[in-house]
Amino acid sequence: MALFDLPLDDLRAYRSTAVAPDDFDAFWSKTLQEAREYDLDARFEPVDAGLSTVRVYDVTYAGFGGHAVKGWLLLPAAAEEPLPLVVEFVGYGGGRGLPHEHLLWASTGRAHFVMDTRGQGSASGGGGGTADPVGGMPAYPGFMTRGVDAPENYYYRRVFTDAVRAVEAARAHPLTDARRTAVTGASQGGGITLAVGGLVPDLAAVAPDVPFLCDFPRATTLTDRLPYREIGLYLQTHRGRTEDVQRTLSYFDGVHFAARGRAPALFSTGLEDQTCPPSTVFAAFNAWGHEDKSIEVYDFNDHEGGGPFQQAAQMRWLRSHI
Repeated sequence: MALFDLPLDDLRAYRSTAVAPDDFDAFWSKTLQEAREYDLDARFEPVDAGLSTVRVYDVTYAGFGGHAVKGWLLLPAAAEEPLPLVVEFVGYGGGRGLPHEHLLWASTGRAHFVMDTRGQGSASGGGGGTADPVGGMPAYPGFMTRGVDAPENYYYRRVFTDAVRAVEAARAHPLTDARRTAVTGASQGGGITLAVGGLVPDLAAVAPDVPFLCDFPRATTLTDRLPYREIGLYLQTHRGRTEDVQRTLSYFDGVHFAARGRAPALFSTGLEDQTCPPSTVFAAFNAWGHEDKSIEVYDFNDHEGGGPFQQAAQMRWLRSHI
């Protein structure tokens, strides 16, 4: 697919028309307060994953509603003192997979926590193991419209809360340095990264890669590629619900979390990306609240973005931050 979105100069100036609800901050403050009424109960069970240079822990902690959420913690085998920490969130439909799928960040001498995404983990990689015990109203297949009838019921309220608690759980291990914590992820993982970047005030670095869940008003009318298209397909059947759905989504828009970001950030986008159109990524980037920010642009790439080139850029960039 050739370029389909705005020209690059226009992207660099683009600002979303999305408006945050008046009670956006109160909504998330109450959500996190309710989650923290449950003991975090972070448990780290050593696992023999067949790896000699990395120590692996099977992690369980209490996320939204006190529900059990899984993760992996990987540490360099020789670690004896607290290490800089990278918390990673995974893409749409994926799960935490298997430990040997996540060797990059521990290989750089950092602690690496990978969060399992509740209810997902059946579409790619090594799978997942975290259930989503909350039901909801009728939804289009996928995750984008689960509980979209109200912000309190929406699926990503649970996921974003799990993600904030993932940072808290990772920081609870004695070999992680809470002061040197970065969050990252690609696609859905990038969208979750933005949410955490806006909800956790003391991060050292934030690195959303081709982020999803940004600028919903534009994304849902610009691209007909899934997963954004799930919302349009839902509204094809549920006629007259557009305003209600848009209201719900406004509490989960990466643009609004970005405006509350308080850490240095490195973004990326592909100019041929129809899954997460570049204008929606630039909407979040241009809204980002910290002046130390940059974006890697991959001119002829679709949703794969920079792939290993972006990982190399992140490794170089993080040397200055954690």
